[in-house]
Amino acid sequence: MTVLLSGWGGTAPSAARVVRPRDTGQVARALAAAGPRGALPRGLGRSYGDAAQDAGGTVLDCTELTGPVRLDPERGEATVAAGTPLGRISAGLLPRGHALPVVPGTRHVTLGGAIAADVHGKNHHADSSLGAHVRSLTLVTPDGTVRRLRPDEGETELFWATVGGMGLTGVVTEATFATLPVTTAHARVDTDRTADLDTTLELLSRDSGHRYSVAWVDLLGGGRSIVSRADHAGVQDLPARSRRAPLSGGGPGAAPTVPVTAPRGLFNRWTVAAFNHAYYHRAPLRRRGRVQPLAEFFHPLDGLRAWNRAYGPAGAVQYQCVVPLGEEDTLRAVAADLARVPTFLGVLKRTGRAVPAPLSFPRPGWTLAVDLPADLPGLRVLLDRLDERVLAAGGRLYLAKDARARPETVRAMYPGLPDWRRTCARADPDGVMVSDLARRLDLRARPEKE
Repeated sequence: MTVLLSGWGGTAPSAARVVRPRDTGQVARALAAAGPRGALPRGLGRSYGDAAQDAGGTVLDCTELTGPVRLDPERGEATVAAGTPLGRISAGLLPRGHALPVVPGTRHVTLGGAIAADVHGKNHHADSSLGAHVRSLTLVTPDGTVRRLRPDEGETELFWATVGGMGLTGVVTEATFATLPVTTAHARVDTDRTADLDTTLELLSRDSGHRYSVAWVDLLGGGRSIVSRADHAGVQDLPARSRRAPLSGGGPGAAPTVPVTAPRGLFNRWTVAAFNHAYYHRAPLRRRGRVQPLAEFFHPLDGLRAWNRAYGPAGAVQYQCVVPLGEEDTLRAVAADLARVPTFLGVLKRTGRAVPAPLSFPRPGWTLAVDLPADLPGLRVLLDRLDERVLAAGGRLYLAKDARARPETVRAMYPGLPDWRRTCARADPDGVMVSDLARRLDLRARPEKE
């Protein structure tokens, strides 16, 4: 059936024929039947922009490619169907003393979507992105071939083109990844409230002992922040009543839903500043060792369903960039420019080791992400100016969040793009795999002849 699809930001919906394959054979048949507008896999639609849309083409809704979480405890690896949400995977691992190695800001992402975006979490400075932990994946390419790909043998170029490749190399149907052994379903969290951005950067820079760290930054308040740093809690950290079942209680509770889309104009500098002020002062000035369920620590925004409606009928744009270490002045300049428009709390994280995937976003440095109403006057001009700053500093934008970048800017930010194009051309010579994002940014353009 034909369905109108959009990203989480809701800014550029487009219609596509949607099919829901349940196994590898159905995936191969759907790709073979794709028309001239091509095909694309889609998970739970949490990319902000147009990454999981294919206007006039075929979208494979992969959410029925699910199955049990198959854990090999001796190897510390799990094998899972790619349509399985991360929240369900976590629920299957935690009772057995294992956790996902990398957790993004929402659990409402399929494993296949997480690989396609090469998601990162609060532990990137310590553990890199999800791609660093994937041991193998099964990829169906448009010719119907089922490929078992590994990062270090065989078709390694296609493996790394798929990691971070935004679904444009084929359809991932299953993956095996390394898990993290844990003894409880909780985190031990340290919290600090900082007065400005420089103090926040200094605190995060010297934090080498915590596996997870993140700062919620009030750009309207001069960069003052709530810095949270955490590690997995041990049994001895839990209150006595929780020690009998230490691997339970880490899941999410019931979440209320934003009932209606906010009216236009509700999101303005005064309302946002008031919210940020209240949120900042609600946090403790300094607190150590608070025990918190993992879902509460990892996914605070999942505590409110459909929260994207708060941005109004025009939807939201998320701006997420990464700049290298040593380019803190660029980060300060970006933050100062964003402080001129109403922005809820931004998310600042330190990033570490990159993986050899040409389109993977994180690199050693700093990443800042902020949500903005799509109908802010002058927004495109502002963000284009930020793109120039980030590019000049050697940084880049996150394709999973982008909804408006210019193709020449992305081309300059991702120097591995020509190699990625060549790999895609070998796996998909007819250019079947395509998306609205790929068309807008000209990602699948034919590479220059070698």
